[in-house]
Amino acid sequence: MAALTVGVSLKAYFGRQQAREWFEEVAFRVGTLPAVRSGAVEVFVVPTYLQIADAVATCAPTRIRVGAQDVSAFPPGAFTGETTASELSASGVTLVEIGHAERRRLRGETDADVAAKASSALSEGLTPLLCVGETSRQDPDAAASATLAQLRTALADAPAAPVVVAYEPVWAIGAPEPAPTDHIRVVTRALRAALDADPARGGSRVIYGGSAGPGLLTRLDGDVDGVFLGRFAHDPAALAAVVDEAAALTRTSTP
Repeated sequence: MAALTVGVSLKAYFGRQQAREWFEEVAFRVGTLPAVRSGAVEVFVVPTYLQIADAVATCAPTRIRVGAQDVSAFPPGAFTGETTASELSASGVTLVEIGHAERRRLRGETDADVAAKASSALSEGLTPLLCVGETSRQDPDAAASATLAQLRTALADAPAAPVVVAYEPVWAIGAPEPAPTDHIRVVTRALRAALDADPARGGSRVIYGGSAGPGLLTRLDGDVDGVFLGRFAHDPAALAAVVDEAAALTRTSTP
């Protein structure tokens, strides 16, 4: 079985010192796990911009990847307040979250903005963590159509390279439970089929976010390549538990 991915975003919950302490505990608890050290489970963390240097320094001895919560669509230049892909790459970031529902809602980001940011990231060797998902609850086939449209628009003119697609139905973000397993399965299979059919996206992954937690990877075994966690994983022990679950699945699937 290919490696599974477990990621977590800190959003803007932590202050600088709290984040430093979290990175240290995650590096110790998660970064030292055999499955993470071997690459059987790939872990990434996505802190705020000001926390990136601390995360990179603390996670450097481990295989934990550090991401950013956004990226500029523009190259270096007269763009006040922007953080460019080239600067993120030079700072040790390897993936960037693009198109999250909160950015769309709070900042009015459009599909065109997402596409521009994806191209910017890929041009600098960064892996886009593309967030896609329907805004309101609907049947799985309709949800699959909506997310496929978002994916196609985001990658239509983007440089060739793998991406990580995070399926996050907006109505499930912050909910008590994730979307139903059968619903997730229909959408993630459709996303994976689209990526597999595109020669430019070899090696891409599809993960699930939106109130993801323990047990979900097991229920979706084979239908997702990982999970994208939120506040649940702000407890390092909880993050370690999901990584252990992923490790168990990779062992079970090994011939």
